[in-house]
Amino acid sequence: MQVGIVSDTHDNYSAAETIAAAFDDRGIDTLVHCGDYIAPPLLAAFEGHGFDIHGVLGNNDGEREGLQATIDGFSDGSQLHGREADLTFDGTSVHVLHGDQGIETVNERADSGDYDYVLYGHFHVAEKRSEGDTTVVNPGAHFPTVPDDHRSVAILDTDADAVEFVEVDA
Repeated sequence: MQVGIVSDTHDNYSAAETIAAAFDDRGIDTLVHCGDYIAPPLLAAFEGHGFDIHGVLGNNDGEREGLQATIDGFSDGSQLHGREADLTFDGTSVHVLHGDQGIETVNERADSGDYDYVLYGHFHVAEKRSEGDTTVVNPGAHFPTVPDDHRSVAILDTDADAVEFVEVDA
């Protein structure tokens, strides 16, 4: 299974469109958004691409009812989960949070040993690292001041147990 991971789109509709197209090209089954969409209109960029969307809320997300209604309207498998989510994709356990709770919280989730992957955003820095048997991933961000080398998304291949970063030019 191919899981697209994105965070901190911050109303950057152009980046969201580019991300959706990249995920289409890569055959993404599910998109996981680690928060900071900002407002519901951003989500229109992901509409009609055929993947389920799972997301958590970030510290800058307003119009939460609108975000909820929009994501719930994508497909039966799509859901806005609140501040954190425990998900399973093809037997791969994933914990998702925005990260504004602090890097200590991200590390606690990883150190728990309960998850194969911990996905987060907030810090606008792409990273992949290991904490014991858990892989921690921040896919990058799309805020205007983010350097080009952190304007990325990640793709989790559950079959290969691998993460690939894809640069986003938008």
